[in-house]
Amino acid sequence: MYIIIGIVIVLSVLFFLTFFIVKQKTAAIIERFGKFQYFRNSGIHFKIPVIDKIAGRINLKVQQLDVNVETKTKDNVFVRLKVSVQFRVMTDSVYDAFYKLESPRAQITSYVFDVVRAEVPKMKLDNVFERKNDIANAVKEELNDSMLDYGYDIIKTLVTDIDPDQQVKDSMNRINASEREKTAAEFEAEAERIKIVAKARAEAESKRLQGQGIADQRREIARGLEESVDVLNNVGINSQEASALIVVTQHYDTLQSVGEQNNSNLILLPNSPEAGSDMLNQMITSFRASAQIGEEMKRQNEDQEEAKENKVDKAAKDYRSSNRSQYLGKNKGQQGSAEDSQES
Repeated sequence: MYIIIGIVIVLSVLFFLTFFIVKQKTAAIIERFGKFQYFRNSGIHFKIPVIDKIAGRINLKVQQLDVNVETKTKDNVFVRLKVSVQFRVMTDSVYDAFYKLESPRAQITSYVFDVVRAEVPKMKLDNVFERKNDIANAVKEELNDSMLDYGYDIIKTLVTDIDPDQQVKDSMNRINASEREKTAAEFEAEAERIKIVAKARAEAESKRLQGQGIADQRREIARGLEESVDVLNNVGINSQEASALIVVTQHYDTLQSVGEQNNSNLILLPNSPEAGSDMLNQMITSFRASAQIGEEMKRQNEDQEEAKENKVDKAAKDYRSSNRSQYLGKNKGQQGSAEDSQES
């Protein structure tokens, strides 16, 4: 019984030492007496117990390495960049990837530091944000040239984060806030100006319409007074009496309208019946005085025009007399010359 159990144990040990399993997207490195013999991909495989051993397993999946680099820009701003490198081991270069390079992640990190600290100091901070793809491409080119000999293929490099110093970020935020406040103030000022212009135009249009309405009102009042005077003249009332009647009527109409207001503080002075007559007499006197002044100004203008015409006529007459004298003198000289020539 014990012999059977021992045989089973030995067979089990031999089975586990002879057969081995490799997972998907993984390569197993087999050495014989410390020397590379072969490598095996995914599946179940056979090896010689004790003689062959699995030296290691290497991952064939696409891997990602995040590298944080702190450097200085051209305008002396310290900035931290996070560079993500995606890489994989090429299936036909498993030997190189396992034996030539001890620590591939440390090697990739060193190259990333070198390239980033060579490229970023050539740029200003704003250009670092704008040209982050150029930085990523430079890192990828350098890594491809260096890591290809070690069996590593660089799939993609990404600059996933750009973090300036906190004081710089605060300053940039203040600058952006100031620019936005300035833009907002300009828009608010423009809106206020538009409102003021629109209000001024509306007030001007209101005043124009108000003036037009007052002019139309006075025109209609004058037409109504003219028609009233014509009606009174047709029944034998002369113009002066008609004007007096209209003034008195309007006077009492005004008193009536004032009296209808309960809370009115308006006082019409004078309010006696003779006030209408006095007002009419004053109006007639004013009209006559203005008519006399107008006639006098008209007469003065006519006198000035007449004096001006007389002055022009006199100047023309003097000019004609002067030309005539010159002409007669010239003819007399010519006649004298002719007589002298005949005598000779």
